[in-house]
Amino acid sequence: MLVRFFFLLRLAGVPVAITEFLTLLEALKRGLSEASAERFYYLARTCLVKDERHYDRFDRAFAAHFKGAEDLFALLARELPADWLEKMAESNLTDAEKAQIQALGGWNELMEALKKRLEEQQGRHQGGNKWIGTAGTSPFGAYGYNPQGVRIGQDRSRNRSAVKVWDRREFANLDDTVELGTRNMKLALRRLRRFARRGAPTELALADTIDATARSGGWLDLKMVPERHNVVKVLLLLDVGGSMDDHVKTCEELFSAARSEFKHLEHFYFHNFTYEALWRDNRRRFNEHIGTVELMRTYASDYKLILVGDATMSPYEITYAGGSVEHWNAEPGSVWLQRLMKAYPKFVWINPQPQARWRQSPSIALVRELTEGRMYPLTLAGLDEAIEALS
Repeated sequence: MLVRFFFLLRLAGVPVAITEFLTLLEALKRGLSEASAERFYYLARTCLVKDERHYDRFDRAFAAHFKGAEDLFALLARELPADWLEKMAESNLTDAEKAQIQALGGWNELMEALKKRLEEQQGRHQGGNKWIGTAGTSPFGAYGYNPQGVRIGQDRSRNRSAVKVWDRREFANLDDTVELGTRNMKLALRRLRRFARRGAPTELALADTIDATARSGGWLDLKMVPERHNVVKVLLLLDVGGSMDDHVKTCEELFSAARSEFKHLEHFYFHNFTYEALWRDNRRRFNEHIGTVELMRTYASDYKLILVGDATMSPYEITYAGGSVEHWNAEPGSVWLQRLMKAYPKFVWINPQPQARWRQSPSIALVRELTEGRMYPLTLAGLDEAIEALS
């Protein structure tokens, strides 16, 4: 069955070799797909595709060959999917019903209403359109729907329309050891490198040594030069948590590629937008952070600034003091972004959100305007454009 799939991939233009096909067979023999259609898909793609540019060709060949095979995997599965049993109380509203739900009328009205409702409500509430609870249409609570609300007691984002999150959340650090898919990113980032010989002369200059030895009548005359180093400095600011959970894998690949290509790389995290502080470790972000002003004083203007984030949030987070979903920011996020742009003239914003969806988000349009159009998609073509802008 898989032999036909192998030749179909070759026919589709995926340059798969017999050694990679044997690797897939060995992985299947060891049970790595665990009788799951989805796991088998990712396992096969990992083993057989060396270049991300061929993912679409692989998908088409996979669909053509395994059409209808999902039922077979379903029979082999031993457990019901966990998500079938979760969130049974969530509200399933139609588009028409969602369209009828109106926002309270703005930021100040929303916060005042929350304050009043916290004072009035006693006990847990489920459903409905007023009290703080679950599975309803109230602007306050969890697992319901409101186009402009305050999220309280929900484990992760769902509709991504909250203007405030009343829960303390823990985010995971990006893994810079991820290798899958980083090869092409490394090739794109290498265009930004610039080498110079600095430091003590520790490397043999072979051509100069031969020339000097010949001129000295055959007596060996060693000539040394300093080692070549990539002198480009990169300051990488990474959005983490919330809607960025959808892009963790791609951002890890970018982070891993950047760590391997740049010796002078400094990275920090932020959530949704840049404010007065950033942090290096998400596990200690509430206790250990660096002020944005201190960061600009520590790292000189010769650093290339790269911000990575989907820019998908409430516009309040960008334009309002106090607009952050997690803390009270005395100044709007836009002010801090402009300060960073002024401190680092060479900057870009890389957005992992598919470019076709950018027009659907007012906050993305706002960030593009703030960054003077220097927002690029997290694709190979987008990275090429971003590197050109940084060069």
